[in-house]
Amino acid sequence: MTARSPRIWLGLALVALGMVLIPVHGAGKKSDAEVNVKIAAAKPDAGKQVITIHLDVNKGWHIYSNPVGNEDLAAAQTVVTVRGKTKPASVKIDYPKAHVIDDKVLGKYGTYAGKVTIKATVQRAEGDTGPLEVSVRFQACNDRGSCLFPATVKEKVP
Repeated sequence: MTARSPRIWLGLALVALGMVLIPVHGAGKKSDAEVNVKIAAAKPDAGKQVITIHLDVNKGWHIYSNPVGNEDLAAAQTVVTVRGKTKPASVKIDYPKAHVIDDKVLGKYGTYAGKVTIKATVQRAEGDTGPLEVSVRFQACNDRGSCLFPATVKEKVP
């Protein structure tokens, strides 16, 4: 990457403090303006249910992978959580392989771009047939180094 504006340096400092990057595109623009999220759930089979999260990241943008591979960007990595009224017995999230960027300032870190699929395998608690809440948190940045506020998309699935 090339030289960064003072705004980008401030954003990176906030990430280092465990905060998120500041928006550079329009007041209050959130990352879900550049990332479309669709969540689909298969029917439970013997208490096991597979949930598929499709992320469509707009051209020229990326989100941070999980794991991001850089502790300075850990607060910005993509995170999927699954909850229910009755706590699931187990939840396993399968994140895709990251595209690794080797930045001269930040070092190496992972990103996702384009069409991204994340799978969550949920073992429901015995007798649980209630809906699950799937939450996807991510932060979008463009190829010029400008980042938006993080977004969290939540959806209930049967």
